[in-house]
Amino acid sequence: MIPQDRFRGLFHKYLLALFVAVAVPLAFNGVIEAWFGYRDQRARLDQWLGLQSASAAAEIHDFIHGITTQLGWLVQLPWTDEPDERRRTDALRLLRQAPAIASLTLLDASGLERLYISRIGLNRIESRTDRSADPALVGARATQIWFSDVSYNRGSEPYLTVAIVGSRPAVGAVIAEVNLKLIWDVISAIQVGRTGFAFVLDRSGRLIAHPDISLVLRGAEEATSKPFRAVRDAIGSKAGFATSQDAQGQFVAASAAAVQGTDWTVVVAQPLSEAYAPIYAALWRTAMLLAVSTMLAGIFAYALADRMTEPIKLLEEGTERIGAGSFDHRILIHTGDEFQRLANSFNKMASELALAQQHQERIARLRRFLAPQVADLVDRAGDDSVLDGRRTEVVVVFCDLRGFTAFSAGAAPEDVMSVLSEYYEDLGRVIAKFEATLINFSGDGLMVLVNAPVPIEEPALRAIDLAVDMQRTVQVLIAGWRSRGYHVGFGIGLASGPATVGRIGYKDRLDYTAIGSVVNLAARLCASAADKEILVDAKVAADVRGRRSVEDLGYRNIKGFDEAIPVFGISFDAP
Repeated sequence: MIPQDRFRGLFHKYLLALFVAVAVPLAFNGVIEAWFGYRDQRARLDQWLGLQSASAAAEIHDFIHGITTQLGWLVQLPWTDEPDERRRTDALRLLRQAPAIASLTLLDASGLERLYISRIGLNRIESRTDRSADPALVGARATQIWFSDVSYNRGSEPYLTVAIVGSRPAVGAVIAEVNLKLIWDVISAIQVGRTGFAFVLDRSGRLIAHPDISLVLRGAEEATSKPFRAVRDAIGSKAGFATSQDAQGQFVAASAAAVQGTDWTVVVAQPLSEAYAPIYAALWRTAMLLAVSTMLAGIFAYALADRMTEPIKLLEEGTERIGAGSFDHRILIHTGDEFQRLANSFNKMASELALAQQHQERIARLRRFLAPQVADLVDRAGDDSVLDGRRTEVVVVFCDLRGFTAFSAGAAPEDVMSVLSEYYEDLGRVIAKFEATLINFSGDGLMVLVNAPVPIEEPALRAIDLAVDMQRTVQVLIAGWRSRGYHVGFGIGLASGPATVGRIGYKDRLDYTAIGSVVNLAARLCASAADKEILVDAKVAADVRGRRSVEDLGYRNIKGFDEAIPVFGISFDAP
């Protein structure tokens, strides 16, 4: 790391310290004020836009409701077979009172057209046309008041069909065509800030009311309605207002309300730049204040960093050398402050790391050449005197594979190594489980020591359980090997007695082993054991009798012994 990098790191450190002391509280206060201001402004905007949309929806509902109320007066009296001049007079009066109604159709109880009056078409009296299947009449009979989807007269002016049936079947029904262009008076009266606006969409998202009447007359065009529908869809069903883009690509805050009965949607929108103008001004002031504070903090940090470069440089270089393993390196700083205490701490740490490294290297060396529990014993004792030669009672366990020599001679080398790898992996777990000491392994044979160098209670019982678990484990492996055509077996021999235990070897290579006749006896018993057999001597059998199943196999001549000796067997299926 170059000195410039160190200087830049120190600069950042003191810049951060000054931020904590000066800039950060100021920034925190500014952010909190901006957040609360933003939240309050959103709440006000949400409330205001929601009120505007709800008010507009109510006014449009009143507009439609007023028309339906007036239409209801035409379906009060039952029809007769004679022409009804009074109904014609009432219908003409209604056209004068409700300019939005473009035409009226009166039907009797049978669905026959009795009167048709229009502002732009020819009137019909007593045409008796059967309109019982008219969707308007069918819908009105189902719901009493029925509203159609919005249609566009001559492709421009939006129209709505309203159908009402009387409270009695005999009074018939009335169907009215309503020109929705007059809703413009309601929409244009809504003021949303200085530049906001409101508009109305039908169920399918077509524009039916807008302050710009030219857009309404083009509402049937997909290109005209699409941006307004996108604003409505952005609001969706969620509570509160949403942000979207209007037809001019300007981001707006919008809120919507449904018009009861007609399934229309009233949307009010205000440009975000206008809606959030107070927040933007507050954020700008906060940003300027933070910029000035940051510059001052940087100046102070630069001055302090320039004075502290040399001690930090020494600390960095010392840390790098200690990190690289040079634990004999020492950092010398005499400033009489925290840096000197830090240097002293580094020096103390280096001394402790040197001792720890020596200890770890020693234990790693022991673990390389000794069994793990022997190395752990040396580690706990603090020296390796526990490995010195001594005489003690031990149980020696030998095991090897039957028929392995023939198998290895005929099998591929990779198959032989695969079998040995599985064999030693599983036996290693069993030996570790019973905290026995693996003395050595050669080919397919293992020598395991119980009760040395780590003494345990009831070593014979521990050794028997170890042997049984080993036999069970290896027999599972043998079953798999035989399915692959490998014919091998597994036998174990155990013997108990005094032996000389300790380390042997030279400086760079040490082994822990046991020497004595008990070792030879265990090895001979293992050689005599057939597949699935566990052979033990008389002492082991006596130590576990009554607690494990022991079978007397009689006397056997064992190689290396002048007289036959008693041999006992342990079934590996025994508990």
